[in-house]
Amino acid sequence: MRTSIVNRVLNEAYYIITTHKTIRQIAKVFNVSKSTVHKDLHERLLEIDKNLYMEVDKILKHHIEVRHLRGGEATKKKYLKLK
Repeated sequence: MRTSIVNRVLNEAYYIITTHKTIRQIAKVFNVSKSTVHKDLHERLLEIDKNLYMEVDKILKHHIEVRHLRGGEATKKKYLKLK
């Protein structure tokens, strides 16, 4: 794996650990696609650093658990704006 990719993966991993941002938000910060961030944090990070992967995986699993709550809040705000 190229050094630039390894550096990006590690930077994304440390960023999600410190900020707990979503994949979509991380993609905007690093100017890459959501698919790239997902692949970086799920596949490439496991090859690079397994312990770091375990920390990131906990955060990503939490995001999946609360995903329906975030969507509901966004919809509620949308319709409150329309009134």
